[in-house]
Order: sequence, then structure tokens, then C-alpha cells
Amino acid sequence: MRRLLRLFYIVLILGVAVAWLVLRPNPLPDDALAGMTGDPARGELIFWAGGCASCHAGDKATEDAKLVLKGGQRFPSPFGTFVAPNISNDPEAGIGAWSDLDLANAMARGVSPKRRHYFPVFPYASYAKADLQDIVDLRAYLATLPADPTPSEAHEVGFPFNIRLSLGGWKFLFLKDGWVVDGDLTVEEQRGRYLAEALGHCGECHTPRNALGGMETGRWFAGGPVPAGRGNFPNITPAKLDWSNTDIVEYLTSGFTPEYDSAGGHMALVVQNMARLPANDRAAIAAYLKRVPPSE
Repeated sequence: MRRLLRLFYIVLILGVAVAWLVLRPNPLPDDALAGMTGDPARGELIFWAGGCASCHAGDKATEDAKLVLKGGQRFPSPFGTFVAPNISNDPEAGIGAWSDLDLANAMARGVSPKRRHYFPVFPYASYAKADLQDIVDLRAYLATLPADPTPSEAHEVGFPFNIRLSLGGWKFLFLKDGWVVDGDLTVEEQRGRYLAEALGHCGECHTPRNALGGMETGRWFAGGPVPAGRGNFPNITPAKLDWSNTDIVEYLTSGFTPEYDSAGGHMALVVQNMARLPANDRAAIAAYLKRVPPSE
């Protein structure tokens, strides 16, 4: 009996230790950004490619108001309603006091400055593929934007989804390195992959999710239900999207489809962001979409 109890306690202690290693926040090393300095001009392009204003600006903000990142937009989902936080340059309500490493930990590891897990509604599963230099440049640009003292609202997420420590398990399952579309890609296609899979986080909407909210990368870009429960995101693999490269570039520039329809909803905001990128970046995204495996 004593041997069984001893074995039980050993297994229990090992289990707790393994669970802690899996569930604990895992920030970047302190020297991860050594030697890097931010370029706000490059950071502006990262800002629009990453769609920061689309979620973190005030609801229905237009023109210059889109650069006031006071948060407050609400995003309903099967797990609860998430509210975009203030990421303006305010040192108290926003991220004005954050370092480059703080932002890199948030985007690449989903870890807050207080070493807590962020919910993956913040698309760090995609941003984790971004170059750290791009994140440093983005931080430099964010520092040039207005500060706003509006406090961030709390997420409306109930038990058990509000247990932040459990998100370490989610990251263990779904926060993966490597590209989804791999193989012998041209330089242009690689650039498009970077914009679509990392900064643009297109898969976060256009890829189906499993019961735990992880992207089903085996059906990459195959579409899926809108988390709010109304409508579906379209399949944008070559199985359904038969537009030419020129058609795709035009859509990402003006929002008009070959059928003379126009982008609506959140996609209209995406188009506004993409239209600010160089034309060759939109062409790169079009080239990449043609390399995505067809999926019904």
C-alpha cells in the first residue's frame, strides 16, 4: 500500500509539473529583439497589412478616427463576446507604456506584459509567423498615433472558457510553426503567403474551425460559419474562387468583384486596408491564392 501511495504521489507530481510546463505562458527570450530598431514608415505598412484599425478603432470610425485605437468593438462567438481593447498610445488605458518586446510577446506568443494568456480572438496564431523586425517597426508606428484614455471593457466570457491558464493547452494544440501552404513557391508567392497567412491573418475567418476554436488547416481557406452565428465566410480556394489574378487584385483595391458586386461587412474594412499596400503586394496575394490547395 505504501508503495502504491508513493507511486501515486510521484505520478501526481510529475503530472502537475508537465501540466504547468504546457499551460504556463511562454514569452520570448529577453534578448529576442537584440539589435533591432523600429522604422515607423515601414511600421505603417505593417499596421494596414495586419488590419489593426479594423478591430481596435472605435465602432464605425472613419478617416482619421480610424487611427484612434480606443477599442470597444464587440465580437460575439460560441465562447462568449470578446471586446477589442484600447491599444492607443495612452500609457494607462492603452499600450503607450509597452516596450517592443511587450508587443512582440503579445503578437508572437499571445502573452501579456503581466504574463497572462490572451484569448486567441486576438489572431496571434497567425501573427506568430510574422518577422520580429516587422513587429518592432509596427511598435514604432503605433507610438506615433493618438492616445485615448477610454478604458478597455472586459470580455463577456463564461466558465470554463474564462480560465486563462487553459489557453496554454489551446496554444499547445494549435499555435504551430511553419507555413500552411508549402513547397516550391516563387518569391512573389512567398510574399503573398506572408501577407495572407501571417500579417493579413486571412485564415482566421476563411478557414473552418473545430470544436475548440482551432483552425482546421487541412481545409485551409475553405470557408466556414461566421462566429456570431449569421452567415458564412466564403471558400476562397481555387475550387470556388475562379477569378483571375487581375480580378483578385482589383477586388483588393476597390472592393468590386468581376460581377460588379462589392465587398461588404468586415471584408470592406479588409479591402480598405489592402488598398493602402503597394500594388505588388496585392498581386502577391493573388498569386498565393492560386497556390492554395483546392478544397470543397
